[in-house]
Amino acid sequence: MLATERVVEISTPGVALSVRNGVLRVHRGQVELGTIAVSDIAAVVVAHPAISLTHAVLHAIAEAGGALVACDERYLPVAMLLPLQAHHVQATRIALQIEASKPCRNRIWQQLVRAKIAAQARVLQDLHGDDGGLSALANTVASGDRSNAEAQAARRYWPRLFADPSFRRDRLAPDQNRLLNYGYAVLRALVARALCGAGLHPSIGIHHHNRYDAFRLADDLMEPLRPTVDRVVAGIVAEHATNIDLTPDFKARLVEGVMGRVRMEGEERLMTDATARMVASLVRVLAGDQRTLAIPEG
Repeated sequence: MLATERVVEISTPGVALSVRNGVLRVHRGQVELGTIAVSDIAAVVVAHPAISLTHAVLHAIAEAGGALVACDERYLPVAMLLPLQAHHVQATRIALQIEASKPCRNRIWQQLVRAKIAAQARVLQDLHGDDGGLSALANTVASGDRSNAEAQAARRYWPRLFADPSFRRDRLAPDQNRLLNYGYAVLRALVARALCGAGLHPSIGIHHHNRYDAFRLADDLMEPLRPTVDRVVAGIVAEHATNIDLTPDFKARLVEGVMGRVRMEGEERLMTDATARMVASLVRVLAGDQRTLAIPEG
């Protein structure tokens, strides 16, 4: 199981990252701004173009099982570094992904969509006292989500989440979508890291098939976890309205929300532990040892 737990976000222009004796150093010139043991890092998020880092930093993070995410000015991930030699049976497990039958993939996607809609329902119920009919909709999800219940849920969910009938999920919009982008980027890195740690390849998806998406399996598995981010963003919007700059305080709240505890199999677990368990259950499903994924309640 992956033991590292920290997400490090670097967004200050002009700083540099280097590593020495297993310690990541953040510095500007000769002035050291902070340090952290590389072995404690789950992910490093680099969120400004005027940040420099050495090859040794990339090597050390990957070797320790961590991820590095590079974001653009909208906090959308544009690149990710992941460890690809993290498991001794990697070739066998990638073969399981490639050989998975369509019925198996459809069943997995059904479970993921059902869990996502159920998690959205819980967020709406907790925040607004009404789940918008999403609990009932979750129970109708068919194999492979043939009726596209995921899209039906989205049309009900987003306007209710922010109490704004005009709101749309738009990755390029200059509003609370920027906060969602950032939270999802962190979440995506954690899921992709867990996949690599289990010997799976994040680009071989269950449902997502965009040829330009290098992390299709990570995008599949993070779907039921997205409401964890949505809940935090809805709280920020309720306090500060929608014209929000992505300040360090808000970033910290998002990271804390993503890295916090979620309920899974009747217990409270840290997200890093929960994603590792979800991925381990996916391996068992792909191998035919069980039929049901273990999915955190986002």
